[in-house]
Amino acid sequence: MYSFPVDTQHHTQFVRIDHEVQRIVTESGIKDGVCHVFVPHTTAGITINENADPDVVRDIIQTLEKLVPWKAGYAHVEGNSAAHIKASMMGFCQTVIIEHGKFAVGTWQSLYFCEFDGPRSRQVWVQVIGNDIGKEE
Repeated sequence: MYSFPVDTQHHTQFVRIDHEVQRIVTESGIKDGVCHVFVPHTTAGITINENADPDVVRDIIQTLEKLVPWKAGYAHVEGNSAAHIKASMMGFCQTVIIEHGKFAVGTWQSLYFCEFDGPRSRQVWVQVIGNDIGKEE
């Protein structure tokens, strides 16, 4: 398993991590297989979405805030229930195909770490699994 840190500067923030994940895929030496990316935090998540227009990320953040406002009479004593709910909505893992040593996402897609209770220092865990069955070197 590999891991890398993500430091966020804002309460809610989406951080592109596809370049870091590609670095790990390259270091692994795996040419074909899958890459499983996991966020081991209950107030942060992970998603794949558009990287070309930053308004898409802003729209996602704005919509999540409308759906799950920070203050809404939640029972959780720590006061960050909205962050837990948003993280659960986004999910805690993504699996992406590796083809010819490349992290295979669509042309306009990137992998985003989703912070909902920042700023914080976080970790992302990555497992790279090869599929060399029937492959010749």
